[in-house]
Amino acid sequence: MEKGIILYRSKYGAARKYAQWLGEATGYGRAETSKAMIGEVAQYGTVILCGGIYASGIAGLSFLKKHIGRLEGKKIAILCVGASPYNEGALGQVREHNLTGKLKGIPLFYGRGAWDMDSMKFLDRTLCSALQRSIAKKDPSTYEPWMQGLMDAAGQACDWTDRKYLEPLLDYLKG
Repeated sequence: MEKGIILYRSKYGAARKYAQWLGEATGYGRAETSKAMIGEVAQYGTVILCGGIYASGIAGLSFLKKHIGRLEGKKIAILCVGASPYNEGALGQVREHNLTGKLKGIPLFYGRGAWDMDSMKFLDRTLCSALQRSIAKKDPSTYEPWMQGLMDAAGQACDWTDRKYLEPLLDYLKG
């Protein structure tokens, strides 16, 4: 693998954990998107962004949007991290929502993250509680996979992070 860097944006730690595991598997350095300097990032042949999914947006994606012109010709990939079980349809929706314009076509991978309402900030906890209450009013047989995952996690702390989610991304990097 050529020289690369892993950029990450992690609110509660799961994306940071995946970035660390990716660094161990590839030998790439890591940097938080808020501290990354495009002049340094542009020196690498491979750039990977790891970011949590919040309200269907990918944390840290603004760095790529802002600097995509300086990254042309680089091997770029995104690992988004969410609490829902993997679902190709849901990942397709995240792709359509986020990877537009010059970002279209960037490979998108998924790693399941973690869930712990007790560690969430007040606003996130309030929004998630409201969402759970709204979903609870529906017929469970109509739940989409993310809804089922959210309802299954209610009232407990869960950590679904697993190195196995990195395998497709690592295969991409080798190819």
